[in-house]
Amino acid sequence: MRLEQSLARLSPKLPEFEAGHVWLAGAGPGAVGCLTLDVLSALSQADAIVYDALVDPSILDAARENVQLHFVGKRGGRESARQDDITALLIHLARDGQRVLRLKGGDPYIFGRGGEEALALARAAIPFRILPGVTSGLAALANAGIPATMRGFNKAITLATGHAAGTPDDVDWAALARAGQPIVVYMGLKNLPEIAKALIGGGLAPATPVAVIMAATTPVERVLVATLATVAERAAADGFVSPALIVVGDIVSLRAELAGAAAEAKSA
Repeated sequence: MRLEQSLARLSPKLPEFEAGHVWLAGAGPGAVGCLTLDVLSALSQADAIVYDALVDPSILDAARENVQLHFVGKRGGRESARQDDITALLIHLARDGQRVLRLKGGDPYIFGRGGEEALALARAAIPFRILPGVTSGLAALANAGIPATMRGFNKAITLATGHAAGTPDDVDWAALARAGQPIVVYMGLKNLPEIAKALIGGGLAPATPVAVIMAATTPVERVLVATLATVAERAAADGFVSPALIVVGDIVSLRAELAGAAAEAKSA
């Protein structure tokens, strides 16, 4: 059965996008194949799409003709759209009778400010729906050959933001170090030296394996494997830039075997 036929059979079971509604959707880590069918359906129905910098431009090719596109991407250290302005735009478009798709990288409720926007919509009496996305914090690991959980290695995993490292709002890295479980750090590349130092200070061994995954699942994905003591210097020397995820823990050591086997299977 062709893909078009399969999608046509599933289409009646997918939700209908109503005028004046906002759908907060996750576009996944970057690869088109990580889109959910709900998000693909929303792209084909939306009158207006308000999208972030982490959304791969090729994903917008699935939108219908004459759709309004509103770029509101944020980038650390650069001029970016203010969150209040983004929320106001969503409310304005919905009150204008548009079917508004708020498209974010990863999952809207995992470090995507989806919760803030959902609260604002609820308080403004704007009908909304959440379309979950494949979160980058797990998909990036899988694509790079690093199991997020592995019997004999870990019984938990922590998702943390590194955006505020070194500020009063910082994560308690020492507490995370003492937990002895793998840590996946979003938005932490800029502050990687401070994060690594804090984790070592909290008790993690300097030789703890660390991976930095840049542009996960995209054709330009790059993966660096180092140690907690060396990762910041090596990432800078190798020219790693955002978007990038940092994975800290023994699960990283599995990549040497699993990523190679996966690459052989793809090329066979």
